[in-house]
Amino acid sequence: MNLPLPNDVRLTNAVANTVFVLAGLVLAAAALAWVARQPVFTLRGIVVDGDLARSSVATIRANAMPQLAGNFFSINLAAARAAFETVPWVRQAVVRRVWPNRLAVTLAEHEAAALWEDEAGDQRLVNVQGEVFEANLGDVEDDGLPTLSGPEGSSARLLALYRRLSPALEPLGSPLVALRQSGRGSLKAELDSGAAIEIGRGTDDAVVERAQRFVRTLPQVMAQYPGRALEYADLRHADAYALRIEGVSTLAVPPPPARPKPAPRPAARQR
Repeated sequence: MNLPLPNDVRLTNAVANTVFVLAGLVLAAAALAWVARQPVFTLRGIVVDGDLARSSVATIRANAMPQLAGNFFSINLAAARAAFETVPWVRQAVVRRVWPNRLAVTLAEHEAAALWEDEAGDQRLVNVQGEVFEANLGDVEDDGLPTLSGPEGSSARLLALYRRLSPALEPLGSPLVALRQSGRGSLKAELDSGAAIEIGRGTDDAVVERAQRFVRTLPQVMAQYPGRALEYADLRHADAYALRIEGVSTLAVPPPPARPKPAPRPAARQR
């Protein structure tokens, strides 16, 4: 005949079991901590991968390695990623553990698309994604990058607009080398010849269309002044363009009418 245990005996057994479990967990944690501290898990090497053109091993070692702390188990991967992303020219880093004592790092570099000039005249770089970043400008001094300038946060828009305006102004015979946006949003283009074109404000489509209309107009005017170069143009007027040509006073030239949009085709009748 089985008799039920008193309540105090059952409580004592439950407490004892809980104590044994907790003690086991503490011992297991201590054992894991002891194992994790063994020299075999000290980081012995870092494998760096990626399509790297600007970043050298010496640069990576000097900038990232002093910031790494911990062993295979204790190293903070997010902090390690941030450390590698402080390396000049590195845009993104992916860091993972490789058993038992190595790190594998995949780096993606910035690809410079333009120079960025702030209000103080200091320059940084703009990558192909339109992001401003810090790097050695001497690395790109032979790349012939255009200069962009504008309010903070406008780099992506200005880069995209530069890519549209550059071919639109190409018939002028001098490359677009700078695009600047004022604090009020007015755009100014500068050509390699030294000519400046005040384009004004508006949506990207409106700005590009205004530039294209100007390019269609200019040859007719310049034909009257052979051998003279364009120095300045102001496209911000609705009823005329203001031009300054080498050795000639400022001219007011009526812009051509905008190209008419094709009329929509009549809908086909259903039979």
